[in-house]
Amino acid sequence: MTNKLPRANRRAQLLDHAHAIVRECGTDALTLGELARHAGVSKPIAYSHFETRSGLLIALYREINERRLAAVAAVLAATSSTLPDVARVVSDAYMACHAALGPEWHAIGAAMRGDAQMLACQQQMLDGYADFFHAALAPVSSLPGDVVRRRCIAIIGAAEALSDAMVRERMTERIAADELCSLILAWLAC
Repeated sequence: MTNKLPRANRRAQLLDHAHAIVRECGTDALTLGELARHAGVSKPIAYSHFETRSGLLIALYREINERRLAAVAAVLAATSSTLPDVARVVSDAYMACHAALGPEWHAIGAAMRGDAQMLACQQQMLDGYADFFHAALAPVSSLPGDVVRRRCIAIIGAAEALSDAMVRERMTERIAADELCSLILAWLAC
């Protein structure tokens, strides 16, 4: 067994192990029992942090998502305020994050599709991406804010499809980012 850690540190450690299990063995192998074994803790510790497999998948998905959004926000903060520049940075950062994550992100998302709580979490995250993209792109587009918001919803759908194709090696990261950038410019330029 591992040493006693503060609860937040233990949770972070367990999520790191959960990510490793998904990367090495796929989402089907990710159970609370396997997580406990992999992390060298008792099952009650794993259950006290996540309660159910759905809870674990949701926590993992959210943790990965938070890292991804933080990375995009950090790059965006250092970008000039023109639509082409913001579109390029958002597109490059989005695809770089997915490339770094590999196929695990989409595998976890697919594993979440069978449960109402997990579907609600996924929808909340997609809505959050649309809000994030809207906040970044509305100030640099001359379109009305409500139009930009609606188009950001579609852009997120396209970004997810492009990143999925990229991680399945149907296109390179550069092509995926270029296509997303092109879409953003075409839809948000006047």
